[in-house]
This record gives sequence, structure tokens and C-alpha cells, in this order.
Amino acid sequence: MTDVKPIHGSAPDPADARPPTAAQALPPPGTPPLARRLLSEAVGTALLVTVVVGSGIAAAKLSPNDVGLQLLENSLATVFGLTVLILQFGPVSGAHFNPVVSLADWLLGHRSGHGLPLKDVGAYTAAQTVGAVAGSVLANAMYDLAPLQVSTHHRVTSGVLLGEVVATAGLIGLIFALARAGRAPLSAGVVGAYIGAAYWYTSSTSFANPAVTIGRIFSDTFAGIAPTSVAPFIAAQVVGAGLGATLVRALYPDVGETTDDVVVAHLDTRARS
Repeated sequence: MTDVKPIHGSAPDPADARPPTAAQALPPPGTPPLARRLLSEAVGTALLVTVVVGSGIAAAKLSPNDVGLQLLENSLATVFGLTVLILQFGPVSGAHFNPVVSLADWLLGHRSGHGLPLKDVGAYTAAQTVGAVAGSVLANAMYDLAPLQVSTHHRVTSGVLLGEVVATAGLIGLIFALARAGRAPLSAGVVGAYIGAAYWYTSSTSFANPAVTIGRIFSDTFAGIAPTSVAPFIAAQVVGAGLGATLVRALYPDVGETTDDVVVAHLDTRARS
């Protein structure tokens, strides 16, 4: 009597449910080398902070007696600048420009073998922070100010910190939802638009970025932030990132499968052909 084989194939191997090994957690084939990605993150973050701080200086000069107009000028420049920078640097590193985006990329993706490896999160964060400081120095120098300054702009109140939580949660939720929905190519314009809106609807003007927050210490101008305000801001941003990641996982349980496309896909397309 011959053995009867199941019609629908064998039962799934329990080993398939195990967490990915270290080798499986490595960047997918075709991902640009880490050195290139770190250069992209450092230069991209530097230029982002140059846009934010430089446009703030220009706004204060152009509209010295109208803070609302200054904020409008600053926010418009940031929307356009961020959109362009994501398009320019995204294909190399994903255009995170933000440590909490990189951390959420690992947090949401590592169980399924996607997203940044944890060691790369630390490297991305260092590159982003160095770039952010350099961006403030560059903006100061362009406007004939002392290149290295320390801001005296104290920003912390309970309402402002709540605004940072909301701004960061919204940013993380948006970025990863776009990737999960297959709309990552729209991220440049959509993320830029979100930051522009959050400038106005949040009480903190939406820093939503620990590296940029640190960089803005070094310009005592419209966009600066005093050193004593930085730790509370970053704590609020981390809380917001956690809330945003929790929400997007609840909405899209398989979001980890698409973290390689955050903020935009940065795999070498030749490796996919």
C-alpha cells in the first residue's frame, strides 16, 4: 500500500516562524555601501538645517516686525527644501535625515529581516547629528554671523512638548504608512507638506527630529533652540516616535515588510532586474 500524500502540501515548518538570523538582517543585495549612505545622510541633514536656519535668518531680516510672516517664510522654504533633498538623497540612503525615523525603521522591520540593522541606526544617527551641526554653522557663515553660536531661545513649556509628541507621532505614522501602502515615491512631496502644516498646527513648530534639534543649538537666530530645551524636546520626540510606530503597526500589522522603502526606496534597481 502506497503512502497517501497531503493534497495541499506539507505543513509549514515551525522553523519558518523563527526570528531572522544576523545574516538575514543585513541590508538587501544592491543597497549602497554604508559609507555612501552615511555621506548622503550627513550632507542631506546638513543642507536641511541650512535651509531651516538660513531661511529663518532671512525671514528675520526681511520681516523684522512680523513674526507670523517670518514663520510663513521659514516654513515655505523648509517645505520646498525638504522635498528637494528627499528626491536628491533618497535613492542613496532613504533620506531619513532623522534619528527617530532610522530607529523606527529598525524597530518595525527587524523581526521580518527588513529595515536598517541596529548597528547602522547608530551610524546614521551620528552622521545626521554631525551634519545638522555643520548645517547651522554654514547658515550662520552665509549671513556674515559668527559661524559657531549658542542659542538663547528657550522653548520648553508643557504645551510645546505636547506639540513635539504630536508632530513626531504624525511624521512617523505618515512615512511608514506611505511605504506600506506602496506610495513611498510620493513621500518627498507628502512629507514636505506635512512638515509645512505642522509648523503651523503644532505649538512647537514641529522640530520632530533629534539631530536637527541638536544642530539648531548652534545658531542664536530665529530658528535656534537653547541647550537647556534640547533634552526635553528629544524626549518628547522619542515618545512621539514610539506612539507613531505603535499606531502604524496597529493599522498595518505587516508594515515591517516595507521598511526598506522608507523614506523612499534606496535599493539599487539594477539588483532587482
